Amino acid sequence: MAKDIQVPIWQKTHLTLDEAAAYTGVGRDKLRELSDKNTEIVLWVGNKRLLNRKKLDNYLETIGTL
Repeated sequence: MAKDIQVPIWQKTHLTLDEAAAYTGVGRDKLRELSDKNTEIVLWVGNKRLLNRKKLDNYLETIGTL
C-alpha cells in the first residue's frame, strides 16, 4: 500500500495552475495567459499544463510581478 507523499509547493519542480496561483498570488487566468505567451515555462503532460516553478519565478521577477 503506497502512502501519499505531500511535497510543499516551494519544493516542487512543476506546479499546476492552481498550485502556481497559490504560490505566486497571480490569478489562474493570468497564469494561463502568461504561459501561452512564454511557452518555455510550460511542461505539457497530455492536456495538463505544468509550470516550471524556477522558470516561473525568474519570469515573474523579470516582468516585475513578484
